[in-house]
Amino acid sequence: FGSRAVVSGSFPGRSRPPPILSYFVCAEMFTRFVEPGRLAVITYGPCAGKMCTVVDIVDQKRVVVDGPESVTGVRRHMLPVKRLSLTDLCAKIPRGAREKTLRLALEKDEVMTKWSQTAWAKKIAAKEKRASMTDFERFKLMVAKKKR
Repeated sequence: FGSRAVVSGSFPGRSRPPPILSYFVCAEMFTRFVEPGRLAVITYGPCAGKMCTVVDIVDQKRVVVDGPESVTGVRRHMLPVKRLSLTDLCAKIPRGAREKTLRLALEKDEVMTKWSQTAWAKKIAAKEKRASMTDFERFKLMVAKKKR
């Protein structure tokens, strides 16, 4: 047989599955797609740590996000996808939706209440609470932990 090795398995003579099958495997692997209505956390910049919603896709690397400002404090602006952490939550909005349409869709789907119940949101809230504690509150927490 020489130097050619025959790979045993469901694809005889191949070291990996045919391209068409690997496409379907990848399609099932990812669930958080960059799409209008996808809720995300901004990870870098002046709005870091705030929630936003993807409103429109500019190109492969950039999206237009909106809070809306009345709900999350994020104005509509363009951001690189690298600066976003996508969540599992998604509101049903058309591409390029106005702020009012976005706000109504978030209220209808109760996206923000679902977000506040996730472990990720609770962890962020606990981190913010710890950061805002005074010296005396940190001392009281230490004493309470020692008593336990």
